[in-house]
Amino acid sequence: MAGEMLQIGEGFAGDGVDAAHVNTVLGRRDGPVGTAWVSALAMPRDGHIAFPAVVQPGLAVQPPTLFVNKAPLDNPRHEALTWGAAQAGVAAGVADAVADGVIPAHEVTELLLIAAVWVNPEGVDAEAVYLNNRVATRTALERGEQGLPHVEPVLAARGTPWNPYFELLRG
Repeated sequence: MAGEMLQIGEGFAGDGVDAAHVNTVLGRRDGPVGTAWVSALAMPRDGHIAFPAVVQPGLAVQPPTLFVNKAPLDNPRHEALTWGAAQAGVAAGVADAVADGVIPAHEVTELLLIAAVWVNPEGVDAEAVYLNNRVATRTALERGEQGLPHVEPVLAARGTPWNPYFELLRG
């Protein structure tokens, strides 16, 4: 990771209303990720409150990770799932990536991470939200480190797009 670096990753885990979709941007503190990290933290928007993810209160995950909610905060349950279970899952997923060497532990003080996180306003199971966000975050970081996806499978799939909310039924 020496020199200029920027890693972008995407991870999805689970199904139904407790599924997680996480996008990550990992980069050096003195680069564009550092600028974006500080700007997002300093300028919250209605329904979107970026905050540093913690493993426990007073124990911020390393590298410092800015949790950015993709879905506007909708109701008290959604707020609790976002700030509680999803946030804890993201922090654990980042720690897993460091423990597994996806992010070199000796470089965490030079890096910042932005995690854009989808928590469904209809979510119900806090433990599932936690686990799905942990897996999706770890997956996103590994995919970013590996430079995935490669362009070939993207081009091969362009005629049959789908996601949990849409599937093209005609070609």
